[in-house]
Amino acid sequence: MAQEQIQEQQLTQQQRLTQAITQQQLLQAQLVELPVAQLAERINAEMDDNPALEVSADDYDGAASGSDAGNAGSDAADSASDTSDAADDYEREERQSALDEALQGIGRDDEELPVYNSQGHSVDEEREEMVYGDTQSFYDQLREQVSMVHLTAQEQTIMEYLIGSLDDDGLLRKSLDAISDELAIYHNCDVSVGEIESVLLKLQQFDPAGIGARSLQECLLLQIARREPSPLQALMETVVTKYFDMFTKKHWDQLRRSLQIGEMQMDQLLSELRHLNPRPGASLGETVGRSLQHITPDFIVDTHDDGTVTFTLNMGDIPELHVSRSFAETLKEYQNNRDSMSPQMKEALLYTKRKVDAAQGFIDAVRMRRNTLSSTMRAVIKWQHRFFEEGDEALLRPMKLKDIAEKTGFDLSTISRVSKSKYAQTRWGTFPLRYFFSDGYKTDSGEELSTRQIKAALRDIIDTEDKQKPLSDDALTRLMASRGYPIARRTVAKYREQMGIPVARLRR
Repeated sequence: MAQEQIQEQQLTQQQRLTQAITQQQLLQAQLVELPVAQLAERINAEMDDNPALEVSADDYDGAASGSDAGNAGSDAADSASDTSDAADDYEREERQSALDEALQGIGRDDEELPVYNSQGHSVDEEREEMVYGDTQSFYDQLREQVSMVHLTAQEQTIMEYLIGSLDDDGLLRKSLDAISDELAIYHNCDVSVGEIESVLLKLQQFDPAGIGARSLQECLLLQIARREPSPLQALMETVVTKYFDMFTKKHWDQLRRSLQIGEMQMDQLLSELRHLNPRPGASLGETVGRSLQHITPDFIVDTHDDGTVTFTLNMGDIPELHVSRSFAETLKEYQNNRDSMSPQMKEALLYTKRKVDAAQGFIDAVRMRRNTLSSTMRAVIKWQHRFFEEGDEALLRPMKLKDIAEKTGFDLSTISRVSKSKYAQTRWGTFPLRYFFSDGYKTDSGEELSTRQIKAALRDIIDTEDKQKPLSDDALTRLMASRGYPIARRTVAKYREQMGIPVARLRR
């Protein structure tokens, strides 16, 4: 009995989500990632490669407002709109011809639109390590000021060691006793605490005011001391000297009653106090081999006396771009003679359209970069408004890339690209954009605290402890809880180690 073979054909439907990135999207991603200095180089390279891209007669004034940046570049887009529309009409009319078949699919994602790896610096590590200008650190700038002060050979040794002992903020966190011991051990320089303090007082006369302070309180007092004597200056000194705890806790009504002054005078006093810089080292530069004076910030953030914060997008030497008039006119001329085109003219038309499309695509990508950067910075300022208003690192709220992505509606990878290699110039110093992002610590009650805020409070407790009886991690945990930071002992130990602070027995 023959066995019947049955063949069965089944049709199944499978849903698969794929995402293809176009050359235009790739170009936009590359430009968003570039800081302003590299963007200028990238534009020059594009103009060298594409003769259809030119600089307008009237260049930018150097900066586009953060609130108006969304419209920046619209004139450049309009300058070639007629050309693009005409080319589209031509394609529709001649879609059946061989020429239009060749033109199909050629646009901003055309294969001849170059992908710039060398000029775009797509390797993250290279861009992160790039040094802008020279490699002078803020320590070097302080050493330059040493040459202006008369010092003995021994005082010179002490001064060099004090400068090398400053932290990133420009403050001296080590005790003078510890510095005396280290000078004796490592430099064979036997000096007393009094001699070190005498040299430290000279260092505290360097610029900017507040350098070399041993605490935030001393840092502010050094800045107040350099102001012209006045009733307001005396009030500022009284606040920081007698009512510092009240001031740091922002108990303004209680402070006003203690000073016995009116509300208007209190507002003026607080306005002046907010002009003081708690991080004087930041105004000179970072300690990683870059001088912030030579970094071109991408954002200029202004904090006004009424508490409002605005910003401008720094466009540096970036010019206004447009599509070449000669290329646009050539394209129109070819269109007018399309009925009598020779093969050579068709090839010329194809070349012209490719270059015009590439130029317009680049102009659109530059405009998109401005919009993206402006929207991102606007969201960052709104999230971290208190920091931009007062400059206190402890006021930085927990903020992740995902938070800003949700606020702006951009993709997470876009926010990541924006935050790389970008700097913001503020009243309190110039900071990498990444500085404003930080993780949070969630307490048992569900409250989320910034890790920077916790570390600042922990450092403040350790700075003010009795150096003869330093606090254990258990004691630090209890004090942190009393200040409103209920974190575990292991968290205290972890943050202490991250800040490079040794255990209690080594802090004597």
